[in-house]
Amino acid sequence: MKFFIFTTIIIAIFTGCSPKFEKIDNSKANLLKVSFNEIKEFEKDDLAFALDVFKKACTKSSRRETFEEVCLKAKSATNPKAFFENNFTPYKLYNKDGSDKGTITGYYEPLLYGSLTKTKRFKYPVYKVPNDLITIDLRSIYPTLRKYTLRGKLEGNRVVPYESRKTIDKKQKDDILLYVDNKIDLYFLHIQGSGKVQLSNGDIVNVGYANQNGQRYNSVGKYMINKGYIGSKTSYSASMQGMKKWFEDHPKKVDEVLNINPSYIFFEKRSQGATGSLGVELIPERNLAVDTRYIQLGMPVFINTKNPVTNEEINQLMVAADTGGAIKGEIRADFFWGFAKEAAHYAGRMKEAGELYILVPN
Repeated sequence: MKFFIFTTIIIAIFTGCSPKFEKIDNSKANLLKVSFNEIKEFEKDDLAFALDVFKKACTKSSRRETFEEVCLKAKSATNPKAFFENNFTPYKLYNKDGSDKGTITGYYEPLLYGSLTKTKRFKYPVYKVPNDLITIDLRSIYPTLRKYTLRGKLEGNRVVPYESRKTIDKKQKDDILLYVDNKIDLYFLHIQGSGKVQLSNGDIVNVGYANQNGQRYNSVGKYMINKGYIGSKTSYSASMQGMKKWFEDHPKKVDEVLNINPSYIFFEKRSQGATGSLGVELIPERNLAVDTRYIQLGMPVFINTKNPVTNEEINQLMVAADTGGAIKGEIRADFFWGFAKEAAHYAGRMKEAGELYILVPN
């Protein structure tokens, strides 16, 4: 009897302390409704800037029912703090195990050097979408598979998987946008998804993601850590900078290591700089790439994390405007730092713990 009473009390204590999560439309996340006062330094943020970023996102997100009304209100908003507090309800994101911290990484828009024609220096191709790549949207046939896209190529009357990175690099296809002079920088262009290429005459070509070969993404960074190439037990840091230095020192290993990631990105020329999956040009330090199973594109997201170099806290309101093959999980985001070397300094080193809040339109 005493054991039964004791067990009952313990169960009551733990179930009573467990947060009661909520679910909302367009998100599989475990959410807990909070007040704006519970969001660390919400009022200290530059909310006028955050409102401008949200308005820019509205040029695309307003087409979705979730944002249609609130984007209309944003056009005439004059008090940023009142706009967010009166028109949104904040929810904190939790992992499946009930924890509230996830991983925040960073990305940026790289600058490469290239040529429209192949030369001795410029010999690494940036590929356009190949003519033989087939992309099949399955939702018209199987609505339950609406989030999945089939990519491959035809062999006779069969659709088969498209070539891997190793095969594409070896075959040297004809669908070439331009050439660049550095294979490692080209790989990181694939990871970032967009960038700029400066030609010999000084002209800048914006290139951005156009499609992908359909092969699964494997992390080269994790592979290098597991192999003991980079990390705390080596002289190479577990960062983009550490990876690049290792590649420079081990040129004969480059292909072997890069080819463990069979995923391959195809590009197109763009009239504007880095553009996210939402379709708007990204704003440095105010846009995030997210997992859309948990955070809808266009959603304001308040982030609590820190700068990977200075260790200063980052507490600010951002907007989800992009996605990424490696950005998977409830509390998972990629922080867009901006363009070229200064942005790379932060983005390449960023792998910080963080908390996320989404602001859901009322």
